[in-house]
Amino acid sequence: MQPANPAGTPAAQPAGSRAAPPAGSRAAPPAGSRAAGAARVGAGGTPSGGGTPSARASVPTPHRRRENVHPGAWWLWALSLGTAATRTTNPLLLALLVTVSAYVVITRRPHAPWARSYGAFVKLALAVLLVRLLFTTVLGSPIPGTHTLLTLPEIPLPDWAQGIRLGGRVTAEGLTFALYDAMKLATLLICVGAANALANPARLLKSLPGALYEMGVAVVVALTFAPNLIADVQRLRAARRLRGRPDSGMRGLLQVGLPVLEGALERSVALAAAMDARGYGRTARVPPAVRRTTAALTLGGLLGVCAGTYGLLTAAGGTYGVPVLLAGGAAALGGLWLGGRRTVRTRYRPDRWDARAWLVTGSGVAVAALLFLAAARDPAALHPGVVPLEAPTLPLWPAAAVLVGLLPAFVTPAPETAVKEPS
Repeated sequence: MQPANPAGTPAAQPAGSRAAPPAGSRAAPPAGSRAAGAARVGAGGTPSGGGTPSARASVPTPHRRRENVHPGAWWLWALSLGTAATRTTNPLLLALLVTVSAYVVITRRPHAPWARSYGAFVKLALAVLLVRLLFTTVLGSPIPGTHTLLTLPEIPLPDWAQGIRLGGRVTAEGLTFALYDAMKLATLLICVGAANALANPARLLKSLPGALYEMGVAVVVALTFAPNLIADVQRLRAARRLRGRPDSGMRGLLQVGLPVLEGALERSVALAAAMDARGYGRTARVPPAVRRTTAALTLGGLLGVCAGTYGLLTAAGGTYGVPVLLAGGAAALGGLWLGGRRTVRTRYRPDRWDARAWLVTGSGVAVAALLFLAAARDPAALHPGVVPLEAPTLPLWPAAAVLVGLLPAFVTPAPETAVKEPS
């Protein structure tokens, strides 16, 4: 005999069994389950505060891409500093230009493998200085001097080698002139190194105009071939060492080389299939007149850029250098814009040329323009003399103009710190 239950109360259940839900109602999900949390949130509530923090529900926030400076702005800034370096041989101004570029690189260089190239350019600049001084010491200098530092044994040369000598007197004036001239080239190399360390090469190639799209893809493939090849060699050598097989010498090279070449071939076939699937090489139909105009503008513009750059680098071409360079640049940009109509493609998340990019570019252009003005108004301050030998002085307002190049260190975002994922 079972005892009668009171009205509205469920009957007692055996141990280990579940109670049946009332008619017309839904079974409540188990406590702590994902369905229970979804039910609470879907009902307009919030997850309960009970339980451990790891068990509490969290609402994911969408990841927002960090806006970086356009890579083209970094290149224009660095090339402007290099152009400013070509207008002076004052070692103090050149050292100030190197200091400005180095400070911006140290504070704004991202944590990436390609950003480590700045040290290589600095070493190359030092090598240029040493080679130029060595050549001046061995081959002599056309600068006359009265302060003799040392005298090397001179080797007599035939008559057809007039104007060239090996050995002889080495003067302080000749070495100083060679040092000033080599510092100008070294500063230009360091500025180019700053651009390589600050501008992401992949983003820069992605930002190329449509007319240079195919060339940009070829450059990207060429740049990624060597790193992939080195990674394959390291991986195969490590695998052979773990198996107790030789990984060095001629035998190890032969046994590692074949798998590396096979992997490179497979990767090339996969890359070709991916490029074909994405429509690489397909162009739109353009009238012949537009194609001829594009070729003429591009070729004429590039020739104008070369002629204008040569005029800027020489003292005699300072009058025509800037107009020819501007005209050539405008013609080249027009040709590239027309050529981009042949390429039917879209850019995924393109880099925006925002206010910070204008400030970075404007600071470099301001440095170049102000040093051009200083070279025209006071050439003696920017080109210290070596005959007679005198100590260089630092001109104030050209030095203040160079300090304008520090603006990117304050208006651009700091590089992201690499965070190690927890294991």
